[in-house]
Amino acid sequence: MTGSTRARVARGAAAAGLAAAVLAACGSPSERAQEGTDAEGLTTLRIGATPMPHAEILEFVDENLAADAGLNLDVVVYTDYNQPNAALAEGELDVNYYQTAPFLDEYLEGNPDADLSYVSDVHLEAFGVYSQELTDLADLPEGGEVGVPNDTSNMGRALELLAAEDVITLADTGGSAPSVDDIEENPLDLTVTPVEAAQLPRSLQDLDAAVVNGNYALEADLPATANALAWEGTEDNQYANGLVVRSEDADAEDVVRLDELLHSDEVRRFMEERWEGIVLPVGGGASED
Repeated sequence: MTGSTRARVARGAAAAGLAAAVLAACGSPSERAQEGTDAEGLTTLRIGATPMPHAEILEFVDENLAADAGLNLDVVVYTDYNQPNAALAEGELDVNYYQTAPFLDEYLEGNPDADLSYVSDVHLEAFGVYSQELTDLADLPEGGEVGVPNDTSNMGRALELLAAEDVITLADTGGSAPSVDDIEENPLDLTVTPVEAAQLPRSLQDLDAAVVNGNYALEADLPATANALAWEGTEDNQYANGLVVRSEDADAEDVVRLDELLHSDEVRRFMEERWEGIVLPVGGGASED
């Protein structure tokens, strides 16, 4: 994270207690754009994001593209998946950028009063199976232990990866995300242990292997410090990450501009060069050589 991001995060943290009242007074992003801008003529969007890659992508946009589009991005960094949707629903954020559409659907099922909408896919973070000791998935020991994320959508995604690699067989769930209770065949009699997603990299030393979200694998530098045993397929993958807003702001001009910037060739090249093979841009034009 750059110094300017840390500064904005610090300001955001200091103002957290006042954020709801301030935003209520200022109105929605589109209303603020109509009523006025900052001293530089920019509309500020307060965006919640997890640190990597989301906050880094937003920082790149803010430093290189946002001002020309009339935007200033105030990035508020969250270290888990539980807070940003609540903060958005309560008016503490204008946008968040950290989740998949299935994750949002799961959140809305449990929080029916939160009127949030998924804007569009921006990038895909490929899940990986990592191990500190093993170098081949075929070497998983009988009776071993494999960690998976404990939230519904990411657990299902992890189990589907293990099933695709013939480690387990899953029962037909009729399109619903599978859970550990849906493991139908387990030839190695593995213990599949749900762990809070952000804790999986730190838990890896106590596990034979773990299926880890791409962003948390990057934050923990697992591609360099652990062995990747398998990767999630990317074709027709439903688990891309994208922007989420309150439904009333889904077509707001400044949200549309931000979405366009995130799909620009400049951002696509940044993702491809910064996180080759792990963070994959979705949509937008082709990169230029």
